[in-house]
Amino acid sequence: VVAANAHGEVFVWTCLAAPELVESSGCGYSAATLVPITKFRAHPSGTYLLKAKISPDCRTLVTTSSDRTARLWDTTTWDLTSTLAQHQKWVWDAVFSADSSYLVTASSDHSAMLWNLRTSEVVRTYTGHQTAVTCVALNDSSTGQ
Repeated sequence: VVAANAHGEVFVWTCLAAPELVESSGCGYSAATLVPITKFRAHPSGTYLLKAKISPDCRTLVTTSSDRTARLWDTTTWDLTSTLAQHQKWVWDAVFSADSSYLVTASSDHSAMLWNLRTSEVVRTYTGHQTAVTCVALNDSSTGQ
């Protein structure tokens, strides 16, 4: 489990499932215990952390910020692996491709960018928006649905 706050901090827990079944309001669910793993500052003080998402392959965390960057974190060490810094204004959102090789970011600079995560380079910039691009979605599944 990953959570982030507006002050640029990321909090990470692991979930330890308990074997017993707990009854609550007539609904059964398995109990779990969250154990803190780490806490770190993902973006500088004075900037806002806006989004945190884990890649489909669970190897990378992306965080976006008012500091005009998207940052990539290794989920085994929680070390910073790359800073994507081509946007001119706040980066509001990000979404991974199904194979975790690409990332699309959305920014107040009226653009979205497609990034190759192996090279940390912009593959394509989507422009023409009249206002900020505040969210993105991507369907690149092989089934075409």
